[in-house]
Amino acid sequence: MRSDTPAALSLLTAAAVRQRAHVILKAGLADRLEYFRVDLHRLEQAADLTVAVTREAYPSLEIPFHSRWRHFVVDGDDRWTALAGTAHWPAAATRARAEFDLAIVSVLLDAGAGAVWRYRDIPTGRDIGRSEGLAIASLAMFGDGLFSANTRDRLRVDAAKLREITSASLINGFQAGPCNALIGIKERAALLRRLGRAAMEAPPVFACNDEPRPGGLFDHLANLASGGQIAATTILTEVLTHLGPIWPARIVLDGIPLGDCWRHPAIKMGDATDQLVPLHKLSQWLTYSLIEPMERAGIAVTDIDGLTGLAEYRNGGLFIDTGVLALRDPDHGKRPHEVGSTLVVEWRALTVALLDRLADLVRQRLDRDDCRLRLPKILQGGTWAAGRAIARRLRTDGSPPLQVISDGTVF
Repeated sequence: MRSDTPAALSLLTAAAVRQRAHVILKAGLADRLEYFRVDLHRLEQAADLTVAVTREAYPSLEIPFHSRWRHFVVDGDDRWTALAGTAHWPAAATRARAEFDLAIVSVLLDAGAGAVWRYRDIPTGRDIGRSEGLAIASLAMFGDGLFSANTRDRLRVDAAKLREITSASLINGFQAGPCNALIGIKERAALLRRLGRAAMEAPPVFACNDEPRPGGLFDHLANLASGGQIAATTILTEVLTHLGPIWPARIVLDGIPLGDCWRHPAIKMGDATDQLVPLHKLSQWLTYSLIEPMERAGIAVTDIDGLTGLAEYRNGGLFIDTGVLALRDPDHGKRPHEVGSTLVVEWRALTVALLDRLADLVRQRLDRDDCRLRLPKILQGGTWAAGRAIARRLRTDGSPPLQVISDGTVF
């Protein structure tokens, strides 16, 4: 009997995300998509806006990578660096494990906040929403030891503690409630519990040098490094492979959960992966966020541009709001859509492919090659901020142009 395992594993790669996204873009350029038209001429406008916000935020063009670590900085105050400075790190790997713990939990909790929710930041007195608010809230929970089973070491995440996480503890940590609604609280808590179970059940990956913890993934990746180097694409595949069991029940192929992978009729492969479109937004966002801890620990990360842009609503909103993408039926923009709908899958895949094309235009305008201006820097500079800026300009609440029904585990 034929095994579909190789086909399933092929979808747990950045290369599959990019290749299939470009197939959908090709269909769009041939005007063969059901929901969107594509106007590449308007990509110039998107590039101009991206360059403008990049120059404003980073006049020297010294741009950091797009990662969770950027969200731990509030008004120039780097909260994680300050918190890390209070701890004793016997070795670089000790800090790296803690940073993996924090990045993994914080990214998994960063799956859309909605337009209403805000987090009251005590040091500044500011009410912070969206991804930045989720980041600061998760950092505060981490710093308070919410995820640690060791009272003498609060800056860690233990699998045993994650397995006990309740919705109530996250509601309290996020300051959520009837008047400050945060979507997907129950789903986020369930995701963390599944993370705890996954770490407990895979000691060779998550417990090489410590009790089972998400940060044990650092040791696993360090063991895979060759000559002090590891490819970002390898990190992503390991993340997808070993964190795959934590995702809600979606598409499973030959017993392998495919995570952020959906169906679209434009993908015709003639095998078990027919119509399947992997996007892996959160996993790639996490992979970008693991690069800096790896490098701080002395392991160089290569092939960073082998990863793709992120299929999320700020990048995708940039293309709709600049007219690169247009709904064939404008009424679709007036109601929310399920994240697995063909319309949303089409939008997200087009976003990934268009980010590659936009990156080339941005580099030309900034006179930088792809070595000096890697894709995650363009996202940071960049497309994510441009998507937010134009959304605020066009809509009073700054919401994206297309509403997606999220369960708190995709965006």
